[in-house]
Amino acid sequence: MAYRCKDCRKHFSVRTGTVLAESRLPLIKWLLAIYMLTSARKGIPSTQMARELGVTQKTAWFLAQRIRETWMGGNNDKDKMDGQVQVDETYVGGKEKNKHADKKLHAGRGAVGKTAVVGMRDENGVVRATPIKRTNAATLVGFVQDNAPEGGAVVTDEFRAYNGLSALGYTHKTVRHSVGEYVRDMAHTNGIESFWSLLKRGYIGVYHYMSEDHLHRYVNEFSFRHNTSKVGTINFINMTIDRMVDKRLTYKDLTNG
Repeated sequence: MAYRCKDCRKHFSVRTGTVLAESRLPLIKWLLAIYMLTSARKGIPSTQMARELGVTQKTAWFLAQRIRETWMGGNNDKDKMDGQVQVDETYVGGKEKNKHADKKLHAGRGAVGKTAVVGMRDENGVVRATPIKRTNAATLVGFVQDNAPEGGAVVTDEFRAYNGLSALGYTHKTVRHSVGEYVRDMAHTNGIESFWSLLKRGYIGVYHYMSEDHLHRYVNEFSFRHNTSKVGTINFINMTIDRMVDKRLTYKDLTNG
């Protein structure tokens, strides 16, 4: 707290009003952590980050979550995406057969016990994704309306929740995966599905578990890193620092969901 405001007489520093506020970690460790999350395409576990930074696993986990928080809700996220978009949903979570007996829901297989995530990819390769409570028409069509250009082309699979898109003025193109069709007239959902593959590789091979309470940050981590894959390291760090303002996240707020 090296400075003091002449008007209010309160002390402040470069960390004040940012996600860095009241952090006791040196700024160099923050920069190293940002670099680690940048360079590891499938993510980096808090245990490895702790070893490399010389901090505890709890500190590394809190540090990583605060960095992910800075990537949430950028200004560009409020704009409509460009051109023809691909929309798809997936499920994130462990398999029922691999869970402890007291954790099993005994309600079937497949998506049981997992969290749904919906995503969109535009013609420039930009991805937006977010966890959702339900995969009904209101939720999925609402996601399309919030992000796709009005009256634009939307490509989905044959899931019937998307059937109302044409009535809303969208050019709705459907790819029938159930009969082995993956491309129709150059329309496909391969781009967003490749993003799901990357997300799940990170889940299975790196993080092993993503709490439903924090899943939105992990999903945003992968989409932000995907969208900035061609940005140099220094520019990426600068982008992260620009987003740190007004992104305070306390440990109490984090652990209380």
